[in-house]
Order: sequence, then C-alpha cells, then structure tokens
Amino acid sequence: MIRLTQVSKVYDNNVTALSDINCFIDKGEFIFLVGPSGAGKSTLIKLLMCEERATSGKLMINQFDAVNIPHKQVPMLRRSLGVVFQDFRLLPKKTVFDNVAFALKIVEASRRQILRRVPECLDMVGLSHKGKAYPHELSGGERQRVSIARAICNNPAVLIADEPTGNLDPDTANDIMACFEKINSRGTTIIMATHAKEIVNQMAKRVIALEQGKLVRDQQRGEYGYGN
Repeated sequence: MIRLTQVSKVYDNNVTALSDINCFIDKGEFIFLVGPSGAGKSTLIKLLMCEERATSGKLMINQFDAVNIPHKQVPMLRRSLGVVFQDFRLLPKKTVFDNVAFALKIVEASRRQILRRVPECLDMVGLSHKGKAYPHELSGGERQRVSIARAICNNPAVLIADEPTGNLDPDTANDIMACFEKINSRGTTIIMATHAKEIVNQMAKRVIALEQGKLVRDQQRGEYGYGN
C-alpha cells in the first residue's frame, strides 16, 4: 500500500525536515502520526500528496513511485487519495451537496454517478438532511463532516487527515472520529496527523511518532506520548 524506504527531505535552505524514514502501511490500517511541532508530520503528508518530492529514498503509494512520478501522472495518484484539512476548505457559495459533488466533477463523473454517490457519502457522515444548506449555516463539526464526505466520494484507497479535530470541541471531535472509524471499517486506510492526545490514547490505533525529522516510535495500539 505505502512503503517508505530511507526517505529524507532537505529543503532548499538546508533544513532537514525528514531523515531516513523507513515504514510500511498496509491496506486498511488506521495510523496516527504524532510528534511535537516541527517534527516533520506536515512534510510527510506533503510527500504522500506529491506536493513535495523526497530528496532521497523511495516512496511507493499504491504502485506509484511518488519520488520519480512524472508530473502528468500526479493527478492519477491523487485520485487514490482523499484529504481532510483542519480548516475544512469548503466552497462558501456552494451548497453542501455541491461541495461534495465538486470532487466528482473534477474527475468527470457523470450526473448519474453524482446523484447516486453524493447522497451515499452524506449519509455516511450523518448529513443526509443538510444537502441544501450552505457552509455558513453549519456548525464547525458539520463543516468537517462535509469535508470528509467530499474526501471519500471518489472511494479513495487512502484517506489523509491533517489535524481534522484541531478546531473542534471534545464532544464534536469524538463524533468526527466516529466517522473516521466507520470509513476505516469499510477498508479505507487512514493516516491522521494530530496533536489530540486524548483521542490517540482512547482509540489505541497504530502510532507513528516523529521527532526532529526522525521516526522514533512505531507502535501498535500506541499512545500519544508527548506533552500533557
């Protein structure tokens, strides 16, 4: 599914963001990516999304060589990925339905596919009744659910989430995590970068910990292990 072999990333200013990372993530796993600020989590996510390229090493994602992939093939790789961000990134002038449908239109899905798939995804995140609403009419938790629905509408093999509960209160965050667990139970691999210690400890999933650009811990049923 995803294999990193001696992956390093050095930026143009000679800052080493990642150093000699070795890791394998299998299909259907749920991974928490943890570590203090500046540990390299965001860089690793950018490598997975091909927003950045590794300086050295090998990174395979769903049979794609993410280090040497031609630019014209990057959209094909990204179609196998769904991404959820902390700040939702919804289109403010489009309805909930159209925000989710937008991801399908990008890949030129038919109108029939859109009319079938969007309601399925909204139902999965508990927003079947909000299709005609606009983002400003939703709570923070509901907006994040819309972004999750949008991320899964193309049936991605991997769902990447970057601090998806960072702007949410604890109860809402727990509801969002229940959505991710439901998606994971259907076979989607989830990689989630987070500082949410309570969530990581409560869910007891595999934890990959970075510190100063190095992989310092890879633990099944792991704990957060940083700060209070």
